[in-house]
Amino acid sequence: MDIKVVERKPQVQVDAESVHGSVLSRIFAARGVLIDQELDRPLKKLLPYTDLKGITEAIDVLVNAMEKKQKIVVLGDFDTDGATSTALFISTMKKFGYNQVDFVIPNRFEHGYGLSPKIAEVMLETHQPDVVVTVDNGISSIEGVAYLKARGIQVVITDHHLYSGQLPDADAIVNPNQEGCEFPSKNLAGVGVVFYLMVGLRKVLHTNGWFERVQCSVPSMKDQLDLVALGTVADVVKLDANNRLLIHHGLEVIRQRRSKIGLSALLALGRRDQSQILASDLSYCIGPRLNAAGRLSDMSIGVRCLITENPIEADNIADKLNQLNIERRQIEIDMQDQAQSLLGDIQFNPDRVEGVCLCNREWHQGVIGILASRVKEQYHRPTIIFTQGEEGELKGSGRSLAKLNIRDAICDISVRHPGLVLKFGGHAMAAGLSIVAERFDEFVSAFNLVVSEKLTLDDLNSTIFTDGLLNSAYLKLDFARQLRKCGPWGQGFPEPIFEGTFVVIDQRIVGNNHLKMIFEVDELVSVNAILFNADTSQWPNEDCDEVRVAYKLDINEYRGRQQVQLIIEHMEPVHILEHS
Repeated sequence: MDIKVVERKPQVQVDAESVHGSVLSRIFAARGVLIDQELDRPLKKLLPYTDLKGITEAIDVLVNAMEKKQKIVVLGDFDTDGATSTALFISTMKKFGYNQVDFVIPNRFEHGYGLSPKIAEVMLETHQPDVVVTVDNGISSIEGVAYLKARGIQVVITDHHLYSGQLPDADAIVNPNQEGCEFPSKNLAGVGVVFYLMVGLRKVLHTNGWFERVQCSVPSMKDQLDLVALGTVADVVKLDANNRLLIHHGLEVIRQRRSKIGLSALLALGRRDQSQILASDLSYCIGPRLNAAGRLSDMSIGVRCLITENPIEADNIADKLNQLNIERRQIEIDMQDQAQSLLGDIQFNPDRVEGVCLCNREWHQGVIGILASRVKEQYHRPTIIFTQGEEGELKGSGRSLAKLNIRDAICDISVRHPGLVLKFGGHAMAAGLSIVAERFDEFVSAFNLVVSEKLTLDDLNSTIFTDGLLNSAYLKLDFARQLRKCGPWGQGFPEPIFEGTFVVIDQRIVGNNHLKMIFEVDELVSVNAILFNADTSQWPNEDCDEVRVAYKLDINEYRGRQQVQLIIEHMEPVHILEHS
């Protein structure tokens, strides 16, 4: 795999006279945004909930259930978006003064994903709901909805996933990606959809005098944005303007220590300074710990961490989640070692575009998605990892490149090869599926064909897009702090990466194969840099005294002292010393 470093081009006209400075203006212009508009972020700029198709019907069902004191049961999902969506619904309803509400999270291994007839039966036996509300799932649950409706249960679907034409016969469906929905942002995470539903419900309850009748103050929905920020970032949806606004205010709630105590407990375990929290901390600190519950155990643990109001319970659950994440890491390491052995037997044709499909029936179902991500990053090819599913099935998890919608690719295969794909779902970049076990080789061939139709050989080369050169005057703490304030950065709105050539003053391995360096900026100034997970067969290289790098500008804090640090994304030698 070759790596290209390419400077981003502006997508909007840059205002050279911007009060925010030409560098920041250039960064935002390369993302199609005018900086003066981007940094003006009042909550009133949020898109109106009324644009969501089906939301009025969904609110009507909930209001009617509340007036009749009916049991409302939420069906969540076993990832962070599903957990935060569930916690948001439960905690908000209780703030609304309504306690006839509970939740169920399917077990990944026993029930599978979404509102299946199997989990619907469990809900009826254990919770006796009058109304079932799905969060972060349900848009493809034709049979599960029919099962509940046949037994007199009302069903409200809230979801954000794509679907394949047919919709379930629910009482209401709220999904920005359903046909006919005019909500401008199609990138809401599941938790974002739930937030909008709760905003609309609060307005109707306020109008009809609910809060006075139950003697409850009208709660602030802003205080629920910590969950929205966490779920949105963790689900790696595109950070369009509306999602950035949600995350920005959610991070404010966390920094002001108004967040859920379970969320704060998880941050403390990750040794994060809550007052300085960034969107990336939600991805790398909290998300993996919550997801570990859904991958190895039961995501109900994660939901309870987010809804508890008992500090001792929050700390205990957070510690349990942390232990599960440690266990998940070891499983992942073992699976990666086994995958590398399988990959060593694959000879990629340099003249042909192919994906990667690996299968080991012993691999852990809850970790195959992470392994797919790791392999995709290593080989820069669409990747699907399979393991043993139910009898006669293989269960797979796929990750893709920007130019291949992997969910649509699997859909194409299911049409071309009837009966091969048993079920599937997901996003453009990530999808899950089950296939007939004895037809694995057929699936591999079909997948490689679709990949070859959608991608070119050049697409298999990794490209790092940068924001160009950064003058040495900007390699300072004040500018690094400015960049932090300009976030949130993430999927579809990438954190700035700069490029430059530096003289290497010092280089050494620290920690677990991380390359710590000192670069000369000018005759009087140097800057620290670090390359994580360095290839120790190449680095440190004492014969190399000058390097070309692509880097992020970061702030390293140690014992209360802050220093600028370059996080190296790519590095190549420029000058090699000659020895006589």
